[in-house]
Amino acid sequence: MKLIGRLFLLVGMMISLAACGSLQNSGLTGSNTTSDTTSNSSSYQVTGTTDGTQYSALLTDGKYKVSAARGLLNDKSANTLNVYSLESGLTTLSKAHFAPTKYAFQEGQYISRTTANQWLARKSKKNPDGLNPVDNGKTDPTKRNPIYLQDLLEQDYLVQNGNSYELGGVSIALGMNSVDNYRKVQYGAVFKTTISQTEREQQGKSMAETILARLRQKKGLEKVPIVFALYEQADNDSLVGGTYFAQAVSESGNSINKWTTINQKNGMLPVINNEKAINDGDSESFTNFKSHIQSFFPNLSGVTAQVQYQDNQLVGMKIKVTTQFFGENEIRSFTQYTKTAATRYLPANIPIEIKVSSVEGIQSFLNRDSGEKDFYTHVFSSY
Repeated sequence: MKLIGRLFLLVGMMISLAACGSLQNSGLTGSNTTSDTTSNSSSYQVTGTTDGTQYSALLTDGKYKVSAARGLLNDKSANTLNVYSLESGLTTLSKAHFAPTKYAFQEGQYISRTTANQWLARKSKKNPDGLNPVDNGKTDPTKRNPIYLQDLLEQDYLVQNGNSYELGGVSIALGMNSVDNYRKVQYGAVFKTTISQTEREQQGKSMAETILARLRQKKGLEKVPIVFALYEQADNDSLVGGTYFAQAVSESGNSINKWTTINQKNGMLPVINNEKAINDGDSESFTNFKSHIQSFFPNLSGVTAQVQYQDNQLVGMKIKVTTQFFGENEIRSFTQYTKTAATRYLPANIPIEIKVSSVEGIQSFLNRDSGEKDFYTHVFSSY
């Protein structure tokens, strides 16, 4: 019996090793190409194959490389939803320039944490590289020089070249303030300087040109395409992240091709404070869905949705349901009922995520991808 057990253990270990080998040898589109070593003895692999709509991430020497500059903010009390929205939005925009079937993703490796901090700060004698304007010493909201650039993000896209990967392109996002929150004295009251759309756009484009010139001086970035995207930061009290409003690409050299406008809007449902919904029909559909699940399961603490529009068309909905459920069967029944209500009432042909959570964490999850009719559901349980 012991021998038989050891044989089963050995077979299991061989299967595990084979699975590990398939990770290292994964191609971007499911091919069997390998990427073992380069001249500097670094080994590369991707996280796995995809359906071509999402990026495979590049691993170097078996590790995922994080960006040292990701998440740096001028205002530490700023809305953290902007950080996630900035990142996911830039990845989506990059797909039009760097196809996931040909490129692997890596977090930005060319802008260091020190450099990012210098660029995000104000320009001064001690910091000549600051992209935000010098402090003119004024404290009046309409007379002071505001902080325009709030956040900066780099993403790298690499292509396979034989047994190695080389940089194929870079995307840069500039998170621009629509409102600059500041204090006249430390720990004092918060004041606001409003930044117009025209001013925000002019500053963003000018900063992009400056950043381009600096990046072209870095080894490896002299000739690769660099995409720039301008992002409007959401207010600190917003329940959704900000939106992108312009993009451009520099194929090579220090010139940026024509900027194109991005018509993107984010909103919350149900609307509050007598605000107007972005689309009345979508708002009504969500209200019907919300009322339907609340009438059947009255012990819900809240049902809200984030919605995003591109060129005035709804392109996604993320719903959060907060419950007071405790029994697994109750959660399972509610998830089934929510699936039925979502299929019946929510808009068709768009991606929708529904998270059902309590104070103990997420309890179930529903998802429908773009173009699909049925929702995938999963109830989290334990043994």
